Parts: sequence; structure tokens; C-alpha cells
Amino acid sequence: MSQRVLQESSLRHFLEVVRTGSVTAAAERLNVAPSAVSRHIARLESELDTLLFERRARGMVPNAAGELLAAHAKRAWQDIERVTDDILALRGLQTGQVRVASTEGFASEFLPNLIADFQRDYAGIRFALDVRMQAEIPQLVRDGDVDIGVTLSTSSERHINVELRHPSPILAIMAKDHPLASRRQLALSQLVGYPMALPGPYSTLRQLFDISCSRQGLQCEPVFLSNRLDAMIAFAAAGGGIALSGEAALRTRLKAGLVIGVPLRDREMNERHFEVQTMAGRTLPGSCRAFLDHLREVLRREG
Repeated sequence: MSQRVLQESSLRHFLEVVRTGSVTAAAERLNVAPSAVSRHIARLESELDTLLFERRARGMVPNAAGELLAAHAKRAWQDIERVTDDILALRGLQTGQVRVASTEGFASEFLPNLIADFQRDYAGIRFALDVRMQAEIPQLVRDGDVDIGVTLSTSSERHINVELRHPSPILAIMAKDHPLASRRQLALSQLVGYPMALPGPYSTLRQLFDISCSRQGLQCEPVFLSNRLDAMIAFAAAGGGIALSGEAALRTRLKAGLVIGVPLRDREMNERHFEVQTMAGRTLPGSCRAFLDHLREVLRREG
């Protein structure tokens, strides 16, 4: 076997097939012909004298050998990116890239504001923000597809380093003139008599809500069901009913008085945590470390 093959561009083509699950999709992302991707995969398999994928009707899935090679390739690319970034950092952290995955709530206000503030000092740092479901984010971090995951968590994840963890209690969100808007604290039993906007069962927020309602014997059929947090908040702001959200997702709107957020006293509504995740054992590039430091400082200031 030629060791040189493990250091060449064939690995880029291989990794794109692993990520996308097909030669055609990988070719589109790499802006090359599918035949070129197929040649690179065939070359790798020939040099390593083993198949790397299971060919299925709906695409290609790495086999055991392919998984091992993918893990090596990802580490290799991460090391190259880190070293390149650290060399550039010697010039004063003037350039670099930070890839972030987050849930929708943190992507609407919290992270854009944080990134804009960070770039006032580090204008050359580029960001890529990928908005995903909460359950997807740890895997993106583990696979090295993103550098940092910003998410909500109720339990620990394997092979994930938690850089920051803060309580993220759920608030009842409503219009300023809602009958409950003047309350200092509320219980779910006080909310379920009013129209409510809720996410689907995939959401940790909805799961905690359903657990709490079940424990208390409460019945609630939402009048507005959506997979978009902004839609539910807009519905509440327009006087349609009550939505549920963490504070960070709509901090600007709360400060401006566009909506009211009332804390909930129910135990389950206070069991979520805001987490910043990175891959366990990975040394992050300087740009990512600087952004994490900025995030820590902002959270420290805001208490």
C-alpha cells in the first residue's frame, strides 16, 4: 500500500461522499464531474486493497474500513486547518474561520449579535452558521463538520467537550396586554387555559412541556403548531396566545418590550441547559479559541 495516497486530494473526494452519501452530491459540492469522484474512490480502494463503501440503492454508506479512513481523514484536515490558522494568528489573528452549528433559537438573535460584536475586534475572521435540530448538533461536532456547537441539552453526550454550560429556563412568552403579562412567575397549570403555540415533539422544549403536563395531569392542545420559533413568537406578540422560549432566543425583543417573558416555576421547565460543545480531544484553531473566550466574557458580563 502506498502511504502517499492518504495525503492526497482523493481524501477530499472520499470525505465528501461520506458526508453527502452519494457520488453525484459530492461532485456537486466539489464542482467536478461525478466520474472524477468515482475515479478518486476507486483509486483509494485499489491502493488500500479494500472496499470503503457499501453501495446501496439510495446511496453509499462507509463500511468498517471506510469509517476508519474517514476518522483519519477528518483528523488530518482538522490538523491542517488548525496549523494554518495558528500560523496566521502569528500576524495578530487577522484571518481564520469559525464553523458553528446551533439551534434556531440561538441563530435568530444571540449568535448574530455575538459574531458582529466579535468581528469589531477581529474583522478578518469568517463565520459559517449552520442551523440544525438540537439532536443533530453533537454529531456534527463529533464528525468535525463544525468547530463549535451551540445548543440546548438535558443530558451529557459521548466524545463531546462542554466548553460552557448555563441554565436555560423556559419562559412563557406573550403580548404586553395578555391577562398574565403582569405576573412575576407562572405555573403551567395557569397557562393551559389560554391558547398556546408549541413546537413539535422533536423539540426538547416540547418534550419537557409534555412531561410536566403528564406529571400534573394537565391537558393542552396547542392552537398553533410550528417548527419555527420566530413564527410562534410572532404569533404570541400579535396576541394570538402564549409561546414558550428561552431568554437568549429573544433577548432583544424582551429588552425592547415587544413581548413579555414570565419565568415558569414548574421543575421540568427549568431543567434545560445552554451548552457550547466542541469535539473531545481536539485542539481548536486560534480563531475558534478566541471566539469561545469572547462568548465566555459576554456570558460573564451578563451574569
